[in-house]
Amino acid sequence: MSVDPRTALEALIAERREDYAALSRMLGRNPAYIQQYVKRGSPRRLAEQDRRALATYFRVPEEALGGPAEAPRPVPSDASRERLRAAAIIAVPRRALGASAGPGSLEEENAGAGDAVHLSARLLRELGVGDPSGLSVIRVAGESMLPALADGDDILVDARDGAERLRDGVYVLRNEDALMVKRLALRPDGGLAVLSDNPSYQSWPDADRARIRIVGRVLWASGKVR
Repeated sequence: MSVDPRTALEALIAERREDYAALSRMLGRNPAYIQQYVKRGSPRRLAEQDRRALATYFRVPEEALGGPAEAPRPVPSDASRERLRAAAIIAVPRRALGASAGPGSLEEENAGAGDAVHLSARLLRELGVGDPSGLSVIRVAGESMLPALADGDDILVDARDGAERLRDGVYVLRNEDALMVKRLALRPDGGLAVLSDNPSYQSWPDADRARIRIVGRVLWASGKVR
């Protein structure tokens, strides 16, 4: 007995812990598209191109999602594999804390995780991320990093790119009890400058490195952070 396509898709999503909204965005649809199809029966059937994309993504025959029986497929080319890889979605946890771009947040770095932010694998590769396990998204509070970062911006932070590879750039760091996001610059004499982009806020041209712990490098906000 054949399985209803909606039931089959719902089972695939649950089994692989996928996100309805992320799959909808992958198809170029509004975020509620897949959930409405599965839960409410609207649309009554998937568009052919959407069904094909989902079958390819989940590596199941189109027939399983309501399509016609298929002839054996040829082995995909390298270009096809790259397109599939580019369409993959990575769930990055949102940390339940704020990185202050002002005086500094006193919230604990190990505060519980919030919801996930879904980013494309292609974007992460373009940002130079090889291993996404150290990534998290946190929200900026304050205006000391204007114009690069504004109050309320979400920033992508890589904890695997921290003190061991320290170089000029924007970082989340802990200075004693304060968690903050600042621009770091390595001085020729081996010292470290901790800088606010906004000249109205304090900078530390010769910071005490012993009092600073690097949480991770900021890779992305609304675009790549330089």
